[in-house]
Amino acid sequence: MKFERLLIEASLKAGEEIMKVYARDFDVETKEDSSPLTEADKNSHLAIMSFLEQTELPILSEEGKHMDYAERKDWNQFWLVDPLDGTKEFVKKNGEFTVNIALIENGLPVYGIIYAPVLKKLFVGNVGTEAWIAENVETTSSVDSILEQKISIPKTKPSEPYIVVASRSHFSPETQAFVDELKKEKGEIEFASMGSSLKICLVAEGAADIYPRFGPTMEWDTGAGHAIAKAAGKMVTDHSTGEEMKYNKENLLNNWFIGE
Repeated sequence: MKFERLLIEASLKAGEEIMKVYARDFDVETKEDSSPLTEADKNSHLAIMSFLEQTELPILSEEGKHMDYAERKDWNQFWLVDPLDGTKEFVKKNGEFTVNIALIENGLPVYGIIYAPVLKKLFVGNVGTEAWIAENVETTSSVDSILEQKISIPKTKPSEPYIVVASRSHFSPETQAFVDELKKEKGEIEFASMGSSLKICLVAEGAADIYPRFGPTMEWDTGAGHAIAKAAGKMVTDHSTGEEMKYNKENLLNNWFIGE
Protein backbone atom coordinates (compact mmCIF):
# COMPACT_ATOMS: atom_id res chain seq x y z
CA MET A 1 0.00 0.00 0.00
CA LYS A 2 1.80 3.09 -1.24
CA PHE A 3 0.57 5.33 1.57
CA GLU A 4 1.36 2.90 4.42
CA ARG A 5 4.41 4.70 5.80
CA LEU A 6 2.61 8.04 5.61
CA LEU A 7 -0.39 6.60 7.47
CA ILE A 8 1.75 5.08 10.21
CA GLU A 9 3.47 8.45 10.65
CA ALA A 10 0.09 10.20 10.72
CA SER A 11 -1.27 7.88 13.40
CA LEU A 12 1.85 8.27 15.56
CA LYS A 13 1.74 12.07 15.28
CA ALA A 14 -1.96 12.05 16.15
CA GLY A 15 -1.18 9.81 19.12
CA GLU A 16 1.53 12.24 20.23
CA GLU A 17 -0.91 15.17 20.14
CA ILE A 18 -3.50 13.16 22.08
CA MET A 19 -1.00 12.13 24.74
CA LYS A 20 0.07 15.74 25.33
CA VAL A 21 -3.49 16.52 26.41
CA TYR A 22 -4.00 13.18 28.19
CA ALA A 23 -1.05 13.92 30.48
CA ARG A 24 -2.67 17.03 31.97
CA ASP A 25 -6.04 18.42 32.98
CA PHE A 26 -8.26 19.31 30.05
CA ASP A 27 -11.68 20.76 29.32
CA VAL A 28 -14.49 18.70 27.81
CA GLU A 29 -17.00 20.31 25.47
CA THR A 30 -20.33 18.78 24.47
CA LYS A 31 -21.16 18.50 20.76
CA GLU A 32 -24.63 18.87 19.30
CA ASP A 33 -25.22 15.12 19.57
CA SER A 34 -24.27 15.28 23.29
CA SER A 35 -20.99 13.41 22.70
CA PRO A 36 -17.85 14.78 24.37
CA LEU A 37 -15.16 16.74 22.53
CA THR A 38 -11.71 17.63 23.83
CA GLU A 39 -8.68 19.58 22.70
CA ALA A 40 -7.13 16.19 21.93
CA ASP A 41 -9.80 15.40 19.30
CA LYS A 42 -9.12 18.71 17.57
CA ASN A 43 -5.31 18.48 17.70
CA SER A 44 -5.33 14.88 16.48
CA HIS A 45 -7.56 15.90 13.57
CA LEU A 46 -5.16 18.67 12.54
CA ALA A 47 -2.16 16.35 12.77
CA ILE A 48 -3.81 13.72 10.57
CA MET A 49 -4.94 16.32 8.05
CA SER A 50 -1.37 17.55 7.63
CA PHE A 51 -0.43 14.09 6.34
CA LEU A 52 -3.54 13.06 4.42
CA GLU A 53 -3.72 16.34 2.51
CA GLN A 54 -0.48 15.24 0.80
CA THR A 55 -2.38 12.39 -0.90
CA GLU A 56 -4.86 14.72 -2.64
CA LEU A 57 -7.72 12.32 -1.88
CA PRO A 58 -10.86 13.74 -0.24
CA ILE A 59 -11.16 13.37 3.53
CA LEU A 60 -14.20 12.74 5.72
CA SER A 61 -13.29 13.24 9.39
CA GLU A 62 -15.51 13.27 12.44
CA GLU A 63 -13.94 16.56 13.50
CA GLY A 64 -13.77 18.06 10.01
CA LYS A 65 -16.29 19.81 7.82
CA HIS A 66 -19.03 17.36 6.88
CA MET A 67 -19.74 17.71 3.17
CA ASP A 68 -23.26 17.39 1.87
CA TYR A 69 -24.03 14.08 0.22
CA ALA A 70 -24.36 15.86 -3.12
CA GLU A 71 -20.71 16.87 -2.81
CA ARG A 72 -19.33 13.49 -1.76
CA LYS A 73 -21.65 10.95 -3.42
CA ASP A 74 -19.33 10.54 -6.42
CA TRP A 75 -16.19 9.94 -4.36
CA ASN A 76 -14.65 6.67 -5.56
CA GLN A 77 -11.81 6.89 -3.03
CA PHE A 78 -11.57 8.84 0.19
CA TRP A 79 -10.09 8.84 3.66
CA LEU A 80 -12.47 8.17 6.56
CA VAL A 81 -11.04 9.42 9.85
CA ASP A 82 -11.90 9.38 13.53
CA PRO A 83 -9.07 11.39 15.13
CA LEU A 84 -9.96 10.14 18.63
CA ASP A 85 -12.34 7.20 18.83
CA GLY A 86 -13.45 6.61 22.39
CA THR A 87 -13.50 10.15 23.76
CA LYS A 88 -15.51 8.84 26.74
CA GLU A 89 -12.65 6.44 27.49
CA PHE A 90 -10.18 9.30 27.05
CA VAL A 91 -12.09 11.42 29.55
CA LYS A 92 -12.22 8.47 32.00
CA LYS A 93 -8.45 8.00 31.42
CA ASN A 94 -8.74 4.23 31.03
CA GLY A 95 -6.48 4.16 27.95
CA GLU A 96 -8.98 2.42 25.67
CA PHE A 97 -9.14 4.99 22.88
CA THR A 98 -7.70 5.02 19.40
CA VAL A 99 -6.77 6.93 16.27
CA ASN A 100 -8.69 5.51 13.27
CA ILE A 101 -7.84 6.04 9.60
CA ALA A 102 -9.47 4.09 6.76
CA LEU A 103 -9.29 4.21 2.98
CA ILE A 104 -12.68 3.62 1.37
CA GLU A 105 -13.03 2.59 -2.28
CA ASN A 106 -16.44 2.36 -3.94
CA GLY A 107 -18.21 2.19 -0.60
CA LEU A 108 -16.05 -0.50 0.99
CA PRO A 109 -12.96 -0.27 3.23
CA VAL A 110 -9.72 -1.43 1.62
CA TYR A 111 -7.19 -0.27 4.20
CA GLY A 112 -7.35 0.56 7.89
CA ILE A 113 -4.99 1.64 10.63
CA ILE A 114 -5.83 1.89 14.33
CA TYR A 115 -3.37 3.17 16.94
CA ALA A 116 -3.96 2.94 20.68
CA PRO A 117 -1.25 5.23 22.14
CA VAL A 118 -1.69 4.28 25.81
CA LEU A 119 -1.79 0.55 25.04
CA LYS A 120 1.05 1.08 22.53
CA LYS A 121 -0.65 -1.15 19.96
CA LEU A 122 -0.91 -0.53 16.24
CA PHE A 123 -3.32 -2.54 14.06
CA VAL A 124 -3.09 -2.47 10.26
CA GLY A 125 -5.25 -4.14 7.63
CA ASN A 126 -4.60 -4.09 3.88
CA VAL A 127 -7.57 -5.96 2.41
CA GLY A 128 -6.50 -8.77 0.10
CA THR A 129 -2.89 -8.55 1.28
CA GLU A 130 -2.32 -8.78 5.05
CA ALA A 131 -3.43 -7.83 8.54
CA TRP A 132 -0.91 -7.26 11.29
CA ILE A 133 -0.32 -5.84 14.73
CA ALA A 134 2.74 -4.20 16.28
CA GLU A 135 3.15 -3.85 20.03
CA ASN A 136 5.22 -1.52 22.22
CA VAL A 137 4.64 1.22 19.65
CA GLU A 138 5.59 4.57 21.15
CA THR A 139 4.57 7.85 19.54
CA THR A 140 8.31 8.35 18.92
CA SER A 141 8.84 4.91 17.30
CA SER A 142 10.28 4.89 13.79
CA VAL A 143 8.25 3.43 10.95
CA ASP A 144 11.10 1.04 10.14
CA SER A 145 11.19 -0.35 13.69
CA ILE A 146 7.42 -0.88 13.61
CA LEU A 147 7.50 -2.66 10.25
CA GLU A 148 10.34 -4.90 11.46
CA GLN A 149 8.33 -6.26 14.39
CA LYS A 150 4.87 -6.67 12.88
CA ILE A 151 2.98 -9.85 13.73
CA SER A 152 0.39 -11.33 11.36
CA ILE A 153 -3.18 -11.64 12.60
CA PRO A 154 -5.47 -13.36 13.36
CA LYS A 155 -3.71 -15.49 15.91
CA THR A 156 -5.14 -18.97 16.41
CA LYS A 157 -7.84 -19.05 19.05
CA PRO A 158 -9.19 -22.20 20.77
CA SER A 159 -12.79 -22.93 19.77
CA GLU A 160 -13.85 -22.90 23.44
CA PRO A 161 -14.83 -20.85 25.23
CA TYR A 162 -16.73 -18.85 22.64
CA ILE A 163 -15.91 -15.20 23.34
CA VAL A 164 -18.38 -12.38 22.73
CA VAL A 165 -17.23 -8.76 22.72
CA ALA A 166 -19.71 -6.63 24.64
CA SER A 167 -19.52 -2.90 25.14
CA ARG A 168 -19.57 -1.77 28.75
CA SER A 169 -21.91 1.09 27.92
CA HIS A 170 -24.09 -0.44 25.17
CA PHE A 171 -25.35 -3.81 26.48
CA SER A 172 -28.88 -3.41 25.12
CA PRO A 173 -31.85 -5.76 25.43
CA GLU A 174 -31.29 -6.69 21.77
CA THR A 175 -27.69 -7.66 22.54
CA GLN A 176 -28.89 -9.74 25.49
CA ALA A 177 -31.38 -11.57 23.26
CA PHE A 178 -28.65 -12.21 20.67
CA VAL A 179 -26.32 -13.59 23.37
CA ASP A 180 -29.07 -15.81 24.76
CA GLU A 181 -29.46 -17.41 21.31
CA LEU A 182 -25.69 -17.84 21.04
CA LYS A 183 -25.64 -19.68 24.37
CA LYS A 184 -28.10 -22.24 22.98
CA GLU A 185 -25.82 -22.80 19.99
CA LYS A 186 -22.35 -22.46 21.52
CA GLY A 187 -22.81 -23.54 25.13
CA GLU A 188 -20.18 -21.89 27.28
CA ILE A 189 -19.75 -18.19 26.52
CA GLU A 190 -17.32 -15.69 27.95
CA PHE A 191 -17.29 -11.94 27.49
CA ALA A 192 -14.54 -9.53 26.60
CA SER A 193 -15.04 -5.81 27.09
CA MET A 194 -13.01 -3.02 25.55
CA GLY A 195 -13.52 0.61 24.60
CA SER A 196 -13.74 2.26 21.18
CA SER A 197 -12.76 0.43 17.98
CA LEU A 198 -10.59 -1.94 20.02
CA LYS A 199 -13.71 -4.14 20.23
CA ILE A 200 -13.59 -5.09 16.55
CA CYS A 201 -9.80 -5.37 16.85
CA LEU A 202 -10.31 -8.20 19.38
CA VAL A 203 -12.15 -10.14 16.67
CA ALA A 204 -9.58 -9.25 13.98
CA GLU A 205 -6.73 -10.27 16.26
CA GLY A 206 -8.32 -13.64 17.06
CA ALA A 207 -8.83 -12.84 20.75
CA ALA A 208 -12.64 -12.99 20.44
CA ASP A 209 -15.16 -14.72 18.18
CA ILE A 210 -17.93 -12.20 17.62
CA TYR A 211 -18.84 -8.56 18.22
CA PRO A 212 -22.55 -7.79 17.96
CA ARG A 213 -23.18 -4.05 17.96
CA PHE A 214 -26.86 -3.29 18.38
CA GLY A 215 -26.44 0.38 19.12
CA PRO A 216 -25.57 3.58 17.24
CA THR A 217 -22.20 4.08 15.56
CA MET A 218 -21.03 6.39 12.80
CA GLU A 219 -19.09 5.44 9.69
CA TRP A 220 -15.83 6.90 11.03
CA ASP A 221 -16.18 4.73 14.15
CA THR A 222 -16.03 1.51 12.13
CA GLY A 223 -14.25 2.04 8.80
CA ALA A 224 -10.70 1.31 9.98
CA GLY A 225 -11.69 -1.62 12.19
CA HIS A 226 -13.81 -3.07 9.40
CA ALA A 227 -10.82 -2.96 7.04
CA ILE A 228 -8.54 -4.63 9.60
CA ALA A 229 -11.10 -7.34 10.35
CA LYS A 230 -11.69 -7.96 6.64
CA ALA A 231 -7.95 -8.14 5.95
CA ALA A 232 -7.72 -10.71 8.76
CA GLY A 233 -10.37 -12.86 7.08
CA LYS A 234 -13.27 -11.70 9.22
CA MET A 235 -16.48 -9.99 8.16
CA VAL A 236 -18.51 -7.01 9.32
CA THR A 237 -22.13 -7.54 8.31
CA ASP A 238 -24.95 -5.03 8.30
CA HIS A 239 -27.62 -6.59 10.53
CA SER A 240 -30.43 -4.97 8.49
CA THR A 241 -29.32 -6.04 5.01
CA GLY A 242 -27.30 -9.19 5.76
CA GLU A 243 -24.58 -7.78 3.50
CA GLU A 244 -21.19 -6.24 4.14
CA MET A 245 -21.37 -2.79 5.74
CA LYS A 246 -21.24 0.04 3.22
CA TYR A 247 -19.72 3.52 3.54
CA ASN A 248 -20.29 7.03 2.22
CA LYS A 249 -24.04 6.66 2.62
CA GLU A 250 -26.29 9.70 2.54
CA ASN A 251 -26.84 9.19 6.28
CA LEU A 252 -23.46 8.51 7.93
CA LEU A 253 -25.11 6.67 10.82
CA ASN A 254 -24.42 2.92 10.62
CA ASN A 255 -27.05 0.26 10.96
CA TRP A 256 -26.53 -2.36 13.65
CA PHE A 257 -23.80 -4.78 12.68
CA ILE A 258 -22.06 -8.01 13.59
CA GLY A 259 -18.30 -8.51 13.34
CA GLU A 260 -17.14 -12.12 13.30
